[in-house]
Order: sequence, then C-alpha cells, then structure tokens
Amino acid sequence: MFVVDSTVIVPEHKAEDLINIYKKRSRCVDEAEGFHSFQLLQNDRKPGELTVHLEWESKEAYLNWARSEQFKKIHELEKRYPDQELQGIVPKVSKYEVVAT
Repeated sequence: MFVVDSTVIVPEHKAEDLINIYKKRSRCVDEAEGFHSFQLLQNDRKPGELTVHLEWESKEAYLNWARSEQFKKIHELEKRYPDQELQGIVPKVSKYEVVAT
C-alpha cells in the first residue's frame, strides 16, 4: 500500500471554508485504478492545519493518477479558488510506502 498526505495550513477562520470545499469534491480520484480511500484530517490542536490523506494500492497506481488529465484538471481548479486566502496555499506533500500493518 502507498499513502500520500498533503498538508496545508490556512488561517483558522478559513478552515471551515476549506472543509466545505472538500466535502463537495469532484470524487474523480475515487474512480482511479488502485485508489483505496480519501480522508480529510483536521489537526485537533491546530484547526487551520488540514491534511488530505489518500491510500493507494501501490506507488505505481498513485503515479498513474498523478500523471492523468483528471488530476491536472482538479489541481488547476485549486489555483482558481475565488477566495484569495485559499488560492495561493501550497501543500506540503509526504509520500509513504506501507511497510508493516
């Protein structure tokens, strides 16, 4: 299994706005081959810290998604958020190979 976490830090007063964006997400990734799950995590001590947690069958499955046209379209939309405070936020991406369960 392969895990990808993308963490952003937004002003706390914008956290709920970002959560709502993800609640209405396109769900295109859900159809990707090798995709297992999506979770949006909120740090319980830092409400403005949100992490998109994706689980994949393999690194190859994730890379196929990351190179797809659907991925490009979704991430292009992020650059056009109408909210200026959310528009320029760059996530810290971490990738992990699951080595034990």
